[in-house]
Amino acid sequence: MERRIATGLGIFVVATMSVTLAAGGASATPGTDPAPTPRITWEPCEPADPPGTGAECGMLDVPLDYSRPDGKKIQLALSRFRAKSAAKDRQGVVLTLAGGPGNSGRCTADTCVPSGIGDAYDWVGYDPRGVGASVPALSCDNGYFDGPRPDYVPRNPDIERSWLDRVQHYADACRSSGGALLDHMTTLEAVRDVESIREALGVRELNLYGFSYGTYVGQVYATLYPKQVRRMVLDSTVDPRDVWYRVGFSQDVAFERNLRMWFGWVAKYDDVYHLGRTADDVQARWYAEQNRLRAAPAGGVVGPAEFTDIFVYAGYYQWIWPSLADLLAAASGDSGREQLVWLYQGYFRPAGDNGYAVYNAVQCSDARWPQSWPTWQRDNWSTFQQAPFATWDNAWYNAPCLFWPAKATKPVTIDGSKVRSVLFVDGTLDAATPFEGSLEARRRFPHGSLLAEVGQSTHANSLNGNPCITGFVADYLATGALPPRQPGDEPDASCDALPQPVPASASARALRGGGPLVPATGYALLR
Repeated sequence: MERRIATGLGIFVVATMSVTLAAGGASATPGTDPAPTPRITWEPCEPADPPGTGAECGMLDVPLDYSRPDGKKIQLALSRFRAKSAAKDRQGVVLTLAGGPGNSGRCTADTCVPSGIGDAYDWVGYDPRGVGASVPALSCDNGYFDGPRPDYVPRNPDIERSWLDRVQHYADACRSSGGALLDHMTTLEAVRDVESIREALGVRELNLYGFSYGTYVGQVYATLYPKQVRRMVLDSTVDPRDVWYRVGFSQDVAFERNLRMWFGWVAKYDDVYHLGRTADDVQARWYAEQNRLRAAPAGGVVGPAEFTDIFVYAGYYQWIWPSLADLLAAASGDSGREQLVWLYQGYFRPAGDNGYAVYNAVQCSDARWPQSWPTWQRDNWSTFQQAPFATWDNAWYNAPCLFWPAKATKPVTIDGSKVRSVLFVDGTLDAATPFEGSLEARRRFPHGSLLAEVGQSTHANSLNGNPCITGFVADYLATGALPPRQPGDEPDASCDALPQPVPASASARALRGGGPLVPATGYALLR
């Protein structure tokens, strides 16, 4: 999921830093030459680092601690795809801002460069500090997601104690392995890294394209460096009021709604899946299978927690609905249980904990979380009453913040009044970043426009093939044209969502043995 922030004496310090940074960095001591701006040496990427014709890769040294710019350095890993347009038509650099926090952001040709609509730009992506190929990469316990883990719902004191011990041990492991990096992982430092990248690229302005958590990085950057923002697309916008504790509860409710949508979709195709003719029937089948796994985890690996991890993706992406329906239909048989194990270990269990470690390092440090476990108990049990599917999953995912060793900071107050242009894009049924967040961001950016994909629940969907959405994005990137700002507190333009998926044909399902086809991906609620 994703998270929050505060106020007080520290505001003066942050504001002072912001003025210094916006001027281009720490001022030079009188009588001395300013430190040279670091540059990036670009070389052809190795074939798998990342894949894509024409990709270039490079590393950039940035300060570990921006209050000590001449001190210890860390490295950011970057990739670049050069503009294809003639030199006279080129429009600069688009820097992509990855989700998470904790997701790798280096570009690949098929994930970072919009087909046919981004040819006038260099597209640059990067692994944020602590992530992926950046140095050092943060890791605390690579076996943390090994199954079976305790049931997410703390139905008795033993389960609750088991999870509290588990998340405390994880936070302690991060204390041991994180070193000095752990104290410099906030969104504010991520924003300073973006400014370092801009300077290293030698451009006066950046175009930014942010997804999910990356939209929060974009909002903070635009607040502190408004003159450096040329154009900005923010897809699935984080609500700047809820960073980070409270945002989880609105997510829980939204995921419950989206899972009910999926149950209803499965019921619509009962002649294919035979799981029930109503959403209630399908939901009952899902919980019945989860109860079976509670008694006897599949392969000694997939218990109720892992089962939830797999199916929570129905709340994120509609394109995965048929695959998950196939899996649920097969789950009660021996081959289906083998498939659960194979899928969890090969696709849904993160290969390591790097993304999760960074997720916690950022969110637990960005803002102060309640340090009283009874507060967490009360708030999560209250939300659980209306949203049982994901509430405790989300709670334990974030619970290392109860014990996090790094000091929490205060949030930047988002103010987009000086930003010339921003296009917000969001699905009205997005669960990971509920639509109200995009409305709130629109309120704070008076020169921006909000494009709504009506009825869409797929997260971060702006480049996934809806021609209406990509048309608006293409026009904006090409000319800067925004949908005209409308009066009131509503979207400025809208596109209908594409039709929901349909089950694969019988022959296609038979070809794969009735099993699901799913992409290799890591689990991360709210990225």
